[in-house]
Amino acid sequence: YVIDAIDTVTGKLALVMACKGANTRIICAMGAGNKLDATAFRVADIYETSVCPLSRIMRKECRKRGIDSLKVVYSEELPLTPEVDPTEPIPEGSSRRSLPGSCAFVPGTAGLIMAGEVIKDLAL
Repeated sequence: YVIDAIDTVTGKLALVMACKGANTRIICAMGAGNKLDATAFRVADIYETSVCPLSRIMRKECRKRGIDSLKVVYSEELPLTPEVDPTEPIPEGSSRRSLPGSCAFVPGTAGLIMAGEVIKDLAL
């Protein structure tokens, strides 16, 4: 069993394709950035997800690659939009685009849910 917690779509897709090719079960974590509600996580097939922007991209890419199912942990919470101080100077070589931030307990909760799913799948 493989537990995926990769943050990039390219990496996730490469791992999913390798697992499918090796007939190995996989569960993938979707986006936990800019989320605060650890109780909003759900376990579902990628094609049954909603709200999560990363899930939307993964659905599209999985469909292109002929992946007919993928077990994921995703959040039904809308991502928060961090406030940006327009008076703060922008470091050279960067932009105003904000990066998703994480509260330590949110990704940790997703990881515990994934571990629980693996145990259930292997025990049943």
